[in-house]
Amino acid sequence: MSTATPVISFDSLRKSYGSLEVLRGITAALYKGDVVSIIGTSGCGKSTLLRCCNRLETINGGKLKVLDIDLSQPKISSQKLKQLRTKVGMVFQQFNLFPHLNVLQNLMLAPTQVLKETKAECRDRALHYLDKVGLSSKADAYPEQLSGGQKQRVAIARSLCMKPEVLLFDEPTSALDPELVGEVLTVMKQLAEEGMTMVVVTHEMSFAREVANKVIFLNQGMVEEQGDAKKVLTNPQSDRLKAFLSRIND
Repeated sequence: MSTATPVISFDSLRKSYGSLEVLRGITAALYKGDVVSIIGTSGCGKSTLLRCCNRLETINGGKLKVLDIDLSQPKISSQKLKQLRTKVGMVFQQFNLFPHLNVLQNLMLAPTQVLKETKAECRDRALHYLDKVGLSSKADAYPEQLSGGQKQRVAIARSLCMKPEVLLFDEPTSALDPELVGEVLTVMKQLAEEGMTMVVVTHEMSFAREVANKVIFLNQGMVEEQGDAKKVLTNPQSDRLKAFLSRIND
C-alpha cells in the first residue's frame, strides 16, 4: 500500500488563528480504503484538521494534498473547489439538513444543482441510499419529524448521493443520545466494509478499535502517535495517549 498515491497527505501542515497556532506540523498519509479515526482531547485540533481537508479552513504552512488537488495554495479556483467538494463529502455533528425540505428533497438538492443530473436519476439514487441507511419509509418526512439518529443517517445518505471518493465525519455521534449512537455507527461500519475511504473525528473508541484501520492521536496540535488502530489503542507507546485512553475507558 505504501507505493500507492495517498488520497490525503499532510506534510508539516500548520494552521493558526491569529497568534494561536492550532495545528503545529501535522504529517500523515491516508490511502484509498483507509478508515482513519482522529482522536484526542477537546481543543487539540481534530476538527480543524478535518475541515482543512475540505477547504473549510485554509492552512498557513506546510503542504496538504487531497485527491491530487493541492490545498497548500492561498487561492484555489472555483472549478477546483467544486471538484474537491464534489469528491469529498462531509458529515457534520449537527446534521445541517434543510428544515423546509423533506428527506427526499434534501438528498436530491445537491446532485441536481451541482452535478446537474436529472431529477429522475437523483431520485432513484436518493431512494437507494435511504434504503441503505434503513430509512426508506422516511422519504416524505421533514427533519423535525426525525430522531437525532435518523437525521444523522439522512445526512450520511445525502453525502453518498454525491458519489464521493472520501467521506469526512466530524464527531458524527456526539450530538446524539447514547441509545441512538449505535444506529449511526452501524451505517458507518457498513460503509467501511464496502471500501469507502473515511476520516472520522470521534470519541467512540469502540468504533476506532473495531472499524478503523488507522488511528491518529493529536495532542496540542501535533501528532503524538499514529499507526495501526488495534496496535495503537491496545498498546499505546506515549504516556499522553495512555492517559487519554484511561480517561475515555473509565
